Amino acid sequence: MICGSCIHDNALAVALGELGHEVALIPTYTPLRTDEEDVSLDRVFFGAVNVYLQQKSGLFRRLPRFLTRWLDRPSFLRWVTKGAHSTDAKLLGEMAVAMLRGDEGPNGGEVEALAVWLRDEFKPDVVHLTNSMFLGSVGRLKEVLGVPVVVSVQGEDLFLGQLEEPWRGRAIALLAEKAQGADAFVAPSGYYAARMSEMLQVPVERMRVVPLGIRLYPQPPCVEKEQSGDRLVLGYLARVCPEKGFHLLADAFESLAGQPGGERLHLHAAGYLGPADRAYFEEIETRLEERGLGDRFRYHGEVDLAGKRAFLRSLDLFSVPTVYREAKGLSTLEAMAEGVPVVQPRHGSFPEMVERAGGGVLVEPESVEALAMALGELIADAARRRELGRAGHAGVRHHFAADSMARATAALYADVTAAATATATSRII
Repeated sequence: MICGSCIHDNALAVALGELGHEVALIPTYTPLRTDEEDVSLDRVFFGAVNVYLQQKSGLFRRLPRFLTRWLDRPSFLRWVTKGAHSTDAKLLGEMAVAMLRGDEGPNGGEVEALAVWLRDEFKPDVVHLTNSMFLGSVGRLKEVLGVPVVVSVQGEDLFLGQLEEPWRGRAIALLAEKAQGADAFVAPSGYYAARMSEMLQVPVERMRVVPLGIRLYPQPPCVEKEQSGDRLVLGYLARVCPEKGFHLLADAFESLAGQPGGERLHLHAAGYLGPADRAYFEEIETRLEERGLGDRFRYHGEVDLAGKRAFLRSLDLFSVPTVYREAKGLSTLEAMAEGVPVVQPRHGSFPEMVERAGGGVLVEPESVEALAMALGELIADAARRRELGRAGHAGVRHHFAADSMARATAALYADVTAAATATATSRII
């Protein structure tokens, strides 16, 4: 599926390049899948098939690298994963622990291959691992390269929470152990910095908060529009699944549709729908049809960049009422950037994001009643919708642009490289 982390990392790499920095964006497991121009290397490290086979077979781990390298080709990985079912996190505990063991585990050859390539081909001043599940690689990378390693945290707690024991406990213990070797951490919000500081057992001062940044486009938002025929469209853009709260939004829509004035409300959804969640989606779709709302609901499927922008610009209101505490929430920023007012739960990163941008309303999490009430108030108040739309459009551009994210990240790189230089100098003296 198009991946929020891929979109974020790709946007960061582009923006850093525009600031004059040389960046190698290195895919792991599978090639990146983003809805913008992909600037990553045409090469994959820790290829998913290789990692799996190394985990399962000691014999495979002993094969020469030239015999297995073809399994990491992007074209092969795209082919082998085409149409594949989403992987259940509950089944990945053993592999997660193996990955966190780094060069001491079954994937040690993969760690070494990355370290050697970086040393011989790219020669970086700093390495940025954009997922803390690669913390096991930090020690070997620093040993081979002699440069600082920065690590992002951006939603790993949800994955870890779905692992079964004993793997969950082992993975968290390894994370805390390996975290001590990182030079700094990057979190997308103060909430998530505190959350992962506790999980990784590192001082919160080592967590640099760099708010999310998105690519912005010159076209003005549709903040002054009204739908033809007084039709109002409520939108959802995210993976269609229970964790993202699609059922809560559908329940709120059903409630509002039965109220005076609710006959003009429509619900549109877009985003990846995996095989594991298809029954969940079909149950909601069937219920809406039975309530006579089938002709007022439309699922657009997974959308590309042009489709996403067209979808967002067709909306009057937006909500992704996640059940879990969201670490990122890129689609909320994207909606506000297009001038669409948002209604989001008051948890995770949403309070900081929505309050800073000023483009929406926060409600009690997991409450259909609170969600429906907030949406209903905005449905009845066109002036308030326009006010929030204009504020969100301006707020995202001021606080959440990709170049702002890149400047803050580059400043962190400068800090950690200066600290590393100072430490090396003091040792020489």
